[in-house]
Amino acid sequence: MIAPSLEAETIKTPRLDLLPLLVEHAEEMARVLADPALHTFIGGTPDTPEALRSRYERLTAGSPDPAVTWLNWVIRLRGEDCLTGTVQATVNSAGAEIAWVVGTPWQGSGIATEATRGLVAWLDRHAVRTVIAHIHPEHRSSTAVAAAAGLTRTDEGHDGEIRWRRSRVTSPA
Repeated sequence: MIAPSLEAETIKTPRLDLLPLLVEHAEEMARVLADPALHTFIGGTPDTPEALRSRYERLTAGSPDPAVTWLNWVIRLRGEDCLTGTVQATVNSAGAEIAWVVGTPWQGSGIATEATRGLVAWLDRHAVRTVIAHIHPEHRSSTAVAAAAGLTRTDEGHDGEIRWRRSRVTSPA
C-alpha cells in the first residue's frame, strides 16, 4: 500500500530540475502558460498571475482529503534557467494520476517526455505501483509522452479522455 504522505522534492533529469511548486512561481508560470492553444484539449483559458497565485496557494496547502496527496512541480530548463511547464501527481492508495503541461515555446524539444519520465521514475522509487494519465484521444503529443513514460493506452474512457496506465510488477520476496 502506498503511503499518501509523500512530499514533493527536487527531481533532476539530464536537462531539467523539477522543483516543488511554490506560490512564488505564479508570475513566471502565468507567462509560460499564457498561450490559449494550451487549453485546446483541456478547456478554459490562461490564468492571470493573480488567479494562478490563488490556485498555487490551494495546491501547496495540500489536499483536504487525508487519503490523497497532491504533488506539484514546475519544470526548470537548467541551460536557460527558466521555467517551462509543470508536472503533477495525485497520489492515493490505488496509485497516482499524473499530468503535465509545457509552454508553447518549449514544445517539441522533449521537455514533457523528460519531465514525465523523471516523475514516473520518482514515483517508482516511492513504491507507487500504478500510474495513470487521462489524455484527449486527439492529443497526439501527450499520447507520445505517455507512451515514452511507459504508460499504455487502455480502452477505458473518462470525461472524453482515454485512460493510459502503467503498473509496475513487484517480484516476490
